[in-house]
Amino acid sequence: MLTPKQAVEYLRVLNSTMENLKVIGIAGPGDPFANPIETMETLRQCHEAFPDKIFCLSTNGLELEPYIDEIADLGVSHVTITINAVDPSITAKIYKWVRFERHVYRGEVGADILMKRQLACIPKLHDKGIIVKINSIIIPGVNDEHIPDVAKTCKELGADIINCIPMLPTEDTPFESLGEPDKAMIFRTRTNASEYLPLMGHCARCRADAAGLLGQDLKDSNILLKEFASRPDIDITDRPYVAVATNEGLLVNLHLGEADSLSIYEKSPNGYKLIEKRKTPASGGGDQRWLDMAHLLHDCRALLVSGIGGNPRIIIESCGIHLIEMTGLIDEGLNGIYKNVPIRSITKQEASGCGRGKCGGNREGCA
Repeated sequence: MLTPKQAVEYLRVLNSTMENLKVIGIAGPGDPFANPIETMETLRQCHEAFPDKIFCLSTNGLELEPYIDEIADLGVSHVTITINAVDPSITAKIYKWVRFERHVYRGEVGADILMKRQLACIPKLHDKGIIVKINSIIIPGVNDEHIPDVAKTCKELGADIINCIPMLPTEDTPFESLGEPDKAMIFRTRTNASEYLPLMGHCARCRADAAGLLGQDLKDSNILLKEFASRPDIDITDRPYVAVATNEGLLVNLHLGEADSLSIYEKSPNGYKLIEKRKTPASGGGDQRWLDMAHLLHDCRALLVSGIGGNPRIIIESCGIHLIEMTGLIDEGLNGIYKNVPIRSITKQEASGCGRGKCGGNREGCA
């Protein structure tokens, strides 16, 4: 481990060779405030040597509170606190023990100490004008359904943004057999959390401790709008329409990736009525395209397509939109949606459709 003086000298070398060095972050080893004397001295020396840099810290928050005034004076502008639960019964499943003030506490007693110490820091950081980012690790079957409560509680205390990070199972650890969160769980968790706090959109497992583009995220990254949360209480009466990927207005015959527009239908006393065509988001945007697509279809209960890739399917279905792959008459598909009539022309998902026409895909789906 570098001494404070060695750290500053190392940063001087980096600063002279890297024109884009803008952020100095401290994240450990372990936790910065497990050895607060070294951490604070490093911050003091870095602040003196590099007053124009952005300073950030990443911590579990257990020992942070006594140092908030000083880190604010030293120019720390961003602090990340890893909070995986705001319920001691859940926290106790994640942390076997908590060491605080030279004592080891186990079970819910330790979990309660950790939780209270973490949450007490948020309003104090907020009052100092420090941006507070919450990191929550998505642990399947442990806290994936609870993370929105974390976001809600932290928002009420003054947090600014949340990063929901999928757990990476590690060999010889208690969670090695849980399995990694799948894309649907990650999307659902992030979407529900975004009901309360903006999401850090560009950060996954890496850069969890750095400020980076936080300012940009705070303005632009809350793209998973709260009305898309994947919950069983979605009321389809609020979504009266059905979107169709069609080439000529008679058949469902377009892969979603090649549809420049979607035809929007509603049920009327005289059958089905085309009410408008909506231009789809431009290709090439990765998952952002499908998030924008879900936004475009916020009032649609279903989407009829001849084909769709795996990632778009997960994202769009997670937004509460019933997705049907079929080829055949549009009216047949609409009968299936509005009248619950079996659709005879349901198709199997095939990768072979990708790459045809305007799709431009690589036979690996639309993602």
